[in-house]
Amino acid sequence: MLIKVCGMRDADNIREVEKLGIDLMGLIFYPGSSRYVNTPPAYLSQKVKRVGVFVNEKTEMVLIRSNLFSLNFVQLHGTESPEYCVSLRDKGLNLIKAFPVSVPADLKATEKYEGLCSYFLFDTKSENHGGSGKQFDWSILSHYQGRTPFLLSGGISPENAEEVKAFHHEYFAGIDLNSRFEKAPGIKDVDKLNRFINELRK
Repeated sequence: MLIKVCGMRDADNIREVEKLGIDLMGLIFYPGSSRYVNTPPAYLSQKVKRVGVFVNEKTEMVLIRSNLFSLNFVQLHGTESPEYCVSLRDKGLNLIKAFPVSVPADLKATEKYEGLCSYFLFDTKSENHGGSGKQFDWSILSHYQGRTPFLLSGGISPENAEEVKAFHHEYFAGIDLNSRFEKAPGIKDVDKLNRFINELRK
């Protein structure tokens, strides 16, 4: 199971979280987020793959950020079209496309993106672009018929370890952790993350 910790921006915090042996670390490049990153922190993860999160950003800026931060993945959290994804993929970028979910019909939106992304990410539908801290009904994902592996996001908390371990789907690839593991926006509680990750790996 892949473990992604998103919303990182503090150098010391990045260094500590990296030591937990996670797989992916997210940096948010959406100005509307309280975890917005504008300039590179003094330290960026060396052993953990870097994911840049964008919302309806111009492709030129995505490419600039991707180069500046040496991103391994670009996560698209807005209403980006399949054509937009193709334009970035053709530039050699690996994509993660986020989809807000509240009812089974929401999963139909993934069909046009099949084959364009390394992963999909299913998040709780909210007025904002992610970061709601609320969990959606994971049983909805039993209706997912696609073949793109997906990450589970949306309000996963330290109390959800057993629930995560009990969740099964052929294309379930991992989880995305953020606001429920924070001391403040962009600052993760390393002890909470450590306990949760150890519980998952039991």
